[in-house]
Amino acid sequence: MSEVARAGLGEFLRSRRERLSPAALGLPDRRRRRTPGLRREEVAELAGIGVDWYIRLEQGRTVSPSSATVEALAGALRLDDAERAHLRALARNPARTPFAREQVPEATRRLVEGLSEPAYVTGRRWDVLAWNRAATEVFVDFGAVPEADRNVLVFLLLGERGRRLFGAGWAAQAEHAVAQFRAAHDLWAGDPAFTGLAARLRSGCPEFATWWDRHDVGRNGPGRKTLFLPEKREFDYATFQAVEDPGLRLTIYAPTSGR
Repeated sequence: MSEVARAGLGEFLRSRRERLSPAALGLPDRRRRRTPGLRREEVAELAGIGVDWYIRLEQGRTVSPSSATVEALAGALRLDDAERAHLRALARNPARTPFAREQVPEATRRLVEGLSEPAYVTGRRWDVLAWNRAATEVFVDFGAVPEADRNVLVFLLLGERGRRLFGAGWAAQAEHAVAQFRAAHDLWAGDPAFTGLAARLRSGCPEFATWWDRHDVGRNGPGRKTLFLPEKREFDYATFQAVEDPGLRLTIYAPTSGR
């Protein structure tokens, strides 16, 4: 694990520790706390590990936690399923080559273009790599914008079209997307492609910093979205991982029944 990756693991542990309430865990509060959340020694005790060793983890120093230690920390920090999976991924995160936009196999591209419902393929950085005509009618004509702007987060957070599309539900949708991106970003800690995108979003979206600094992480999954086209319409959506490249995800939207 690289130095930057270790720092990312430590930052995540610290963010989860600081959000916990000692009272909610039934811990005594005999001394005044200078910072919110649990103390490092309290997390170490709950996880059954040494305080010095835990401090080294949070500080991003050269330590390699075992699977058992990772699970103990996840329990001590009361992580949910998405956070637990993220902690596991951070703990085993290997060194990576510099990020490059993924390539969509031609057969997959033709399949997407042939679908009648809105569909697009994204990569690890949420770049939109392939899409069909129905997707351009709902979202934006990705072929008409610069490649750097062909990104779900850029569309959703930096453009008026993204805000109008989700109406009053925009903030909840955007916050969830930021949490999902955070999970990917941390696995590419220090890579300019990811840090540059995060910096661009911070600069262009007033709400981004608040969501980002909470360090919440999320997962992809099926669901339902209300879109304004401009008429109000509801879509069910689902995301599928590509077999040939796990970094590629196909997302398909379908109008809800009765439309």
